[in-house]
Amino acid sequence: MLRTRTAILPAALMAAAVALVAGEAAARDQIRIVGSSTVFPFTTAVAEQFGKITGRPTPVVESTGSGGGLKLFCGGVGADFPDVANSSRRIKASELETCAANGVVSIREIMVGYDGVVIANAVSGPDFNLSLQDLYLAVGKNRPDGTPNPAKAWNEVNPALPAARIEVLGPPPTSGTRDSFAELGLEPGCHAAGGKEACMEIREDGVWIDAGENDNVIVQKLSANPGAVGVFGFSYLEENGDKVKGATISGVAPSAEAISGGQYPLARSLYIYVKGEHIGAVPGLDEFVQEYLSDSASGEEGYLADKGLIALPAEQLAAQRAAVGAGKALTAADLQH
Repeated sequence: MLRTRTAILPAALMAAAVALVAGEAAARDQIRIVGSSTVFPFTTAVAEQFGKITGRPTPVVESTGSGGGLKLFCGGVGADFPDVANSSRRIKASELETCAANGVVSIREIMVGYDGVVIANAVSGPDFNLSLQDLYLAVGKNRPDGTPNPAKAWNEVNPALPAARIEVLGPPPTSGTRDSFAELGLEPGCHAAGGKEACMEIREDGVWIDAGENDNVIVQKLSANPGAVGVFGFSYLEENGDKVKGATISGVAPSAEAISGGQYPLARSLYIYVKGEHIGAVPGLDEFVQEYLSDSASGEEGYLADKGLIALPAEQLAAQRAAVGAGKALTAADLQH
């Protein structure tokens, strides 16, 4: 197998090297997908349907976290590297640069739906009505003045909150859900509390407990520990409404309508990234993307809605199909919008 890092090749050889490595992808007849645990159940459902309707091998889908998946995806071109990366956040400029350095330059960015980061606890636990400032003062590593966060109980953060120990079960640093929580919750909460700098670091003193990439595990742990709260994607809240309940954030309860309408403060978009170099080399990759964006899958009445995906409006879904059909590759300039 060729392992050449194309970024160090002379320009005259780079295209030939990329073409050769891309050709090696044809040695694999099964699509390989990595990435977000939030997007995992949706992509798995599409993979299973794709296998049924095409007769091709069902794609392999691994839950590695958004950051971990994009790292694998950007590792290079060829049979040793994934074809698709699931992500519960948008790819970062630094990740796009890593991709390019390793010869991955034809990336298709596809928004597949919406989701929200929820703060939840066991149905038998107290009700939480949190502001973004409450979230930051409870979970942020430092206070706005830069001193370490001393809060141990929720009512120390806000007297209106329960007199319960702050114990938060959440995803690890490789998770897009964690990135989204920090960007959408902690940073604006910090600014609301008077902080002037970027302040998205999470506490490391035992208040925040990394519970792994499997959100179902967090749900199970919350059921066994009514005093704790968890951070995970909205679809897991919907699927486990008999076990856990979502906190109200800034007066808005997590719901499909509030997320799709933008009222819920921790709403976000979900993505898959497809390696253009592998389209036409890995059998069925283009068909897989078409199935993902079909009305039967991603439409408002599609089977992914039954899994908890908040569907794109019809015009946005059509725009995603058009971009894919045009073969549009993601650029650094696109990330500015």
